[in-house]
Amino acid sequence: MKPRVSVVVTAYNEGQIIVPFLVRLLESMSLPCEILVVCDTPDDNTLPWVEKFQRDDSRVIPLVNTYGRGPSRAIRYGFDQANADVVVVTMADGCDDPMQIDPLVRLVERGVVIAAASRYMRGGQQIGAPFLKRTLSRQAGWSLYRFARVGTRDSTNSFKAYDTAFVRRVGIESDAGFEVGLELVAKARRHRSRVAEIPTIWLERTSGHSQFKLRTWLPNYLRWYFYAFGPRIPRDDQFTLGDSGQRVDEPA
Repeated sequence: MKPRVSVVVTAYNEGQIIVPFLVRLLESMSLPCEILVVCDTPDDNTLPWVEKFQRDDSRVIPLVNTYGRGPSRAIRYGFDQANADVVVVTMADGCDDPMQIDPLVRLVERGVVIAAASRYMRGGQQIGAPFLKRTLSRQAGWSLYRFARVGTRDSTNSFKAYDTAFVRRVGIESDAGFEVGLELVAKARRHRSRVAEIPTIWLERTSGHSQFKLRTWLPNYLRWYFYAFGPRIPRDDQFTLGDSGQRVDEPA
């Protein structure tokens, strides 16, 4: 049976920690799903635990990213392997609330191209994040919502549900960090596509180490932040052919 949602999980040397994460993820969902756990290399210590888990639950699928290292490439690889019409992106660190996956999916099925889990709308919270990271993210989200009218107060959060066809039409150009969520929100705004949000409570991870590299990835976030303020793309000229021949959005 075709899944209603493909959950793309990026993982980097999570080891045995991935097991309780997968248990919690599957317990929280009621929709038919596949869980695509994407690692960058065959020797990532997450993979043996995912393969073991798969023997008991075939919905969990270990994948090795062949697009190159980094979260953005892993996410893009996950999208290209997804079988469902809706893709949810979440991290293996357990910071996101898996109970919200089903509501996010249903929002996309109702007609939005992106359903965002928002830490910064009424009812949302961000607990335990470093001050600078939290402040920059909140201010970026507020200004994009207020002035660019992107449809969510939390553009930078990776935890979102996407219409698979929309993402494959506009393409993913990010190739470094976790800025894919911001890129796709910016493209939705430029392409006149609808974005919605629901509140979420984000908790800083309590085990393992964060792979977020603020200083390294900040220029990539700024690229898509300013892109969101660009003019709407005429409907007859929304897509151009990229170098690979794939139809992608042309950055301003």
